[in-house]
Amino acid sequence: MKLITILGATGSIGVNTLDVIARHPDSYRVLALSGHTRLDLLAAQCLAHQPRYAVVGTAEAAATLKAKLSGLPTEVLYGTEALAQIAALPEVDTVMAAIVGAAGLQPALAAVRAGKRVLLANKEALVMAGELFMHEVQANGAILLPVDSEHNAIYQSLPAGYAGNLADVGVAKLLLTASGGPFRTLPLEALEFVTPEQACAHPNWVMGKKISVDSATMMNKGLEVIEARWLFNASAQQIEVVIHPQSVIHSLVQYVDGSVLAQLGNPDMRTPIAHALAYPERIAAGVAPLDLFAIGRLDFHAPDQARFPCLGLAYQALEQGGNAPAVLNAANEIAVASFLEGRLPYRRIADVIAATLDTIAPTVAADLNAVMLADAVARDAATKIVGHWGS
Repeated sequence: MKLITILGATGSIGVNTLDVIARHPDSYRVLALSGHTRLDLLAAQCLAHQPRYAVVGTAEAAATLKAKLSGLPTEVLYGTEALAQIAALPEVDTVMAAIVGAAGLQPALAAVRAGKRVLLANKEALVMAGELFMHEVQANGAILLPVDSEHNAIYQSLPAGYAGNLADVGVAKLLLTASGGPFRTLPLEALEFVTPEQACAHPNWVMGKKISVDSATMMNKGLEVIEARWLFNASAQQIEVVIHPQSVIHSLVQYVDGSVLAQLGNPDMRTPIAHALAYPERIAAGVAPLDLFAIGRLDFHAPDQARFPCLGLAYQALEQGGNAPAVLNAANEIAVASFLEGRLPYRRIADVIAATLDTIAPTVAADLNAVMLADAVARDAATKIVGHWGS
């Protein structure tokens, strides 16, 4: 019986993780859950899974959740320290790190420092502090398994026991696939009038609003490029993005002998979640078998830089190094939130990010404090830029 903490239980990854766990009650038990604003859903999850702890963001939210869980033995906690506490519980075997955004960095680090098996669904941990994060993984004997469908696909397509040197295992390139989002074929001039509802209507995946917008702009793929750099010890030149509208091939690994290995499956996050939960074994995930005859064809295209400038900005930040990826991530979070609130036109998202990168000179990300300072400074700069360009 493996004991699990789920950080970000009310998001799409958390919900799907609980679905997989519920299919294997003899193998997994939920010890702790965290949520932010969706208290009704978190309460329902607590009723279904009876965790020992539930963590929310504020004292007010904790009081509300306690009232909803009256009579249950679940202890309700709140705040950043509580998140770190449930991530590092001695009894916990596995931590699903699925809090969206910069808020997920510190609890994911707490799990790593406690030497846990960490299923990483939070991109920002590696985008903001990749070098520091991977150092902590190695120093504390943690096991890091990627949950993003693209990185999980690469993990499955690399040799078992890959130790972090692509040349040693004959790998020439990592190919990250991208659906192209809802605006892949939309005329460029029509992007000026895109609404949040349109940007959140992903053609293949059901995701939260922020990550749906990131998929539309392809910043999501840019963040994944940075993440892949740290997960697999790859240079920017060894990571290529390929648009694949069907989202059936989740990513590929190209070898020096001409072979290309790929992982295929229906676009359902329960597949990579189940893989990471059970690794190196396999368990049922509730996902329908892939029907190649129904799919019929697989298409591939190079990304259009004019349509997806955020992808180029991510490569730029990766090449700059230091605190630049943290600045990129912070500016993107501010810009996307402003767009979703109706304060910024869609095509200005990339402009805000570019201007923020230009405003803040790259510096060495010496420690976590330096990373968090860069994050705060970038958020302030991006907010001011939004105020200048917003509608």
